[in-house]
Amino acid sequence: MATLQKIRAKGPLLVIVIGLALFAFIAEEAMRSIQSASNESKQQVGEIYGERISVHEFQNLVDEYAEVVKFTSGNSALNDQQLTQLRDQVWNTYVNNKLIEHEAEELGLTVTDTEIQSIISEGNSPILMQTPFRNEQTGRFDANVLKKFLTDYEGMKTKSEQMPAEYMDYYNSLYKFWMFIEKTLRQESLAQKYQVLLSKAMLGNKIIDKAAFEARTNESDIIMAAVPYSTINDKDIKVEESDLKAKYNELKERFKQTAESRDIKFIDVQVKASAADKAALDKDMAETATALAAGGDIAKIFRESGSTINYSPLPVSKNIFPNDIASQLDSMAVGQMKAPYYYAGDNTMNIIKVINKISAPDSIQLRQIQVAGADMNAIQKTADSIMTALHNGVAFDSIAKKYNQTGEKTWITSRNYEGAPLDGDNLKFIKTITNMPVNATEKIDFTQGCIIAQVTDRRAMINKYDVAVIKCPIEFSK
Repeated sequence: MATLQKIRAKGPLLVIVIGLALFAFIAEEAMRSIQSASNESKQQVGEIYGERISVHEFQNLVDEYAEVVKFTSGNSALNDQQLTQLRDQVWNTYVNNKLIEHEAEELGLTVTDTEIQSIISEGNSPILMQTPFRNEQTGRFDANVLKKFLTDYEGMKTKSEQMPAEYMDYYNSLYKFWMFIEKTLRQESLAQKYQVLLSKAMLGNKIIDKAAFEARTNESDIIMAAVPYSTINDKDIKVEESDLKAKYNELKERFKQTAESRDIKFIDVQVKASAADKAALDKDMAETATALAAGGDIAKIFRESGSTINYSPLPVSKNIFPNDIASQLDSMAVGQMKAPYYYAGDNTMNIIKVINKISAPDSIQLRQIQVAGADMNAIQKTADSIMTALHNGVAFDSIAKKYNQTGEKTWITSRNYEGAPLDGDNLKFIKTITNMPVNATEKIDFTQGCIIAQVTDRRAMINKYDVAVIKCPIEFSK
C-alpha cells in the first residue's frame, strides 16, 4: 500500500516523463522520415511529368551511351570533356523522348514491332547506315547480314565457354550496340509520327484559304506617293510620353512571355595551360621519344604516355590517323622517327615512328569452321581431323554442314578492325588471315578454342603501316 501511495504521489511527474519519452520517440521517427525524404531527393536527377529519374538510372543511360561511343570510335575510354558532353547529350535526349512519349500517349500514337521490322527490312533509315551490318558490295545496310549476326550470336551464347573470351566480348559489345540502335529506331519513329501528325494538323481554315485565293486572283490599281524618311527633319517630329505609353499598351500582348525567364550575368574565362604545364609535357614527351628510339616495349610506352591514339601492332592504312599524321607517313622511311613537335591544328605535341611498311589487302573473303569440344584436347583432335579431310580434297562446305555450320563466305575489310583495340586472340586471328594467300587453309588456335579458316579472295592491295603515333594535348593541370 505504501508503494502504491508513493506512485500516486509521483503520478504527475510520471505522466510528464512518459509524455516526454513518447514525444522523443515520435520526434526521432519524424526526423528519420525527413532525413530519408531528403536523402531520396538528393538521389533524384530530375523530374519530367511527375516521373522522377534517379542518379542510378541516369548513370545507366550514360554508361549505355558511353559504350556505344567507345564501340563506334574504337576508344577504350573517354576523357573528362567527352564524358561531360555525353552527360548533357544523354539528358537532352532523355527529356526530348519523354516529352514526345507523353504527347504520343495522349494522342494514342505507338510504334509496333511490325513497323520496326519493316524499317529494318527496307534498310533506308540513316541510323541503320551507322551500323556495321552492311553489304560489302553495295555499302548499304543489309538486313540479311543483321539476321545472320543475331543467329550466330544466339548460337554462340549456348557454347560461350568454348569460344575465345575476346571473341565473345566483341560479339557481346556488338549485340548491345544493336539493342541501342533498335531502341533509337523506335524513339525516332515515334518522334516522326508525332511530327507528321502535327504538320498535318496545321492546315488553313476557310478564312485563310479565301484570303489566299483573293490575293492570287483579285487585282487592284493603286496610285501611291512615297515620302522617304530621310526627307523629314528629326526636329519636326515630336513624340510625347503619352504616345509611347499608348503604343506600348497597343502592342504589349506581343511581348508577353508565358515561360519564366532569368537575367543571368556570367564571366567566361578561357583556361590555358601554364608554362609549367607545357614544360612538364615537354619533359614527358622527351622521355617517351628516348624510350621509342631505344626500341622499348611500345605497348608499355603508350600506356604511360597518355596518347589519344591507340597503338596496334597490326599494320593499318593511313586513313585511320588524323590528317596531320597521315600526310607524313608516305614520306617517312622505315625506322624513321620525328621527335616531339607541336601541331597548332589540335594543340598537341606529337611523336611519329614508322616501324614497318607492307602491302596488304584492304578486303579479305574467307569462310570458317568453329571447332568445339569438351576440352582443348578434344578440340585439337577434331581440328586435326578436319584439316586432314580438307587436305584429302573433301569440300569445305560439306565439312561445315557436318558440324552444323554454313561455311558461308564473308568479307572482312580494314574498316572492320582498324582503329579498334586488338590484342590476344583477336590480333592473332586478323594477323593470320591477312598473311594467308588465296585458297590457303589454316588452323588458328585460340586460348579456349580453335577455328579452321580458309581465305577465298583478296582485293585492293594498299600500303599499310606499323607506326607508333603518340599525340598528347597540351592541357592545363587539374
